[in-house]
Amino acid sequence: MSSRLSPERLAVVAATVTVVLWASAFVAIRQAGAEYSAGALALGRMLVASAVLGLYCLVRREKLPPRAAWPAIAVAGVLWYAVYMVALNWGEQQVDAGTAALVVNVGPILMALLGGWLLKEGFPPRLFAGMAVAFAGAAVVGLSMSGDGHAPLLGVLACLLSAATWATSVVVQKPALRYASPLQVTTWGATIGAVALLPFTPSLVSGVREASFTATANVVYLGVFPTAVAFTTWSYALARTSAGKMGATTYASPAIVVLLSWLFLREVPGWVTLLGGVLCLAGVAVTRSRPRRAAEVPAGTGPEVGDGVTQRSDIASSSRPMGSTRNRP
Repeated sequence: MSSRLSPERLAVVAATVTVVLWASAFVAIRQAGAEYSAGALALGRMLVASAVLGLYCLVRREKLPPRAAWPAIAVAGVLWYAVYMVALNWGEQQVDAGTAALVVNVGPILMALLGGWLLKEGFPPRLFAGMAVAFAGAAVVGLSMSGDGHAPLLGVLACLLSAATWATSVVVQKPALRYASPLQVTTWGATIGAVALLPFTPSLVSGVREASFTATANVVYLGVFPTAVAFTTWSYALARTSAGKMGATTYASPAIVVLLSWLFLREVPGWVTLLGGVLCLAGVAVTRSRPRRAAEVPAGTGPEVGDGVTQRSDIASSSRPMGSTRNRP
C-alpha cells in the first residue's frame, strides 16, 4: 500500500483511521463508563494499550527511542495518556453532551494556536475558517444530543482541562517525532501514562470483579483500537503534517459518532444533529483544501505567506546543497 500512495496520502489515510476509531470510542465509553469509574476506565485502557504495543515492539525488535525524544514522550505520556483520559472520562460523566462538545472541542483550536506560535506553523486563514465552521457543527451535534442540560462547574473545568492537556500534548509530541518513530512515541507514551495511573489500581480491580463482561470487553476494545492503533496512526500522520491541520481533522469525529450511535446505540439522529454533522465535515474539508491562487503564482515569485510548515520546508530544501540527504522530520 505504501508503494502506491504518496506520503501525503498515507498521512490522510492514517488520520482517517484515527478519527474513525476515536469516534468509535464514544460508544465504548458510554457502555463501559456506566460500570467503571473514570480513573479505573483510564487505567484499564492504558494497561491494555501498553501491553499490546509492547508485545508488538518485541516482535518487531523495536529499539528504545533516542535520548532526545524522551522528555517530550514523558510529558505527553503524563498529560495525554493519563491526565487527559481521566479528565475526559470524569467530565463527560458530569456534564451534558452539549457542554462537553463546546468545551472539549476547544482543544483543536488551542492546538492550532499553540502550533502556530511554538512550532512556527503560522496561522493560515483557511485553516481557522474551516475550524470555525467545524466547531459550530460540533456544538450543534452536542447540543442536539444533550439531555437535561446538567453542567456543574467542576464538570466544565474537567472538560476544559482535557481540552488544554490534549492540545498541549500534541504540540509537545510533534518534536519527539523528529527523533523517534510513531510506534516508539506511542508505545512509551502509553506506558508512562499507565504508570501514572497506577493509583487507580484498587478501583480497577473492584471494577473488573463487579462489572459485566460487556463493560470489560469495551475497556479492552478501547485499549486495543482507539488507543494502541489510533494513537499510532495519529503519530504517523502528525509527523507528516502540521499540528493545526491534525487537530482540525478530529472535527470529523462528531459526524462519525452520530452514525455509530445510530448503528450501535439505536439513537436515531434528528435533522439538527445531521446538519451539525454536515457542518463538521464541511469545516474539515475547508481546512484540508488548498487555495486556487497558489497555483497561479508565477515561477520565481516565492511562496505565499501563511502557508505554514510546507512552505518553510520547501524553502529549506531548496537552499540545501545538491546531494543533501538529510530527511525532514
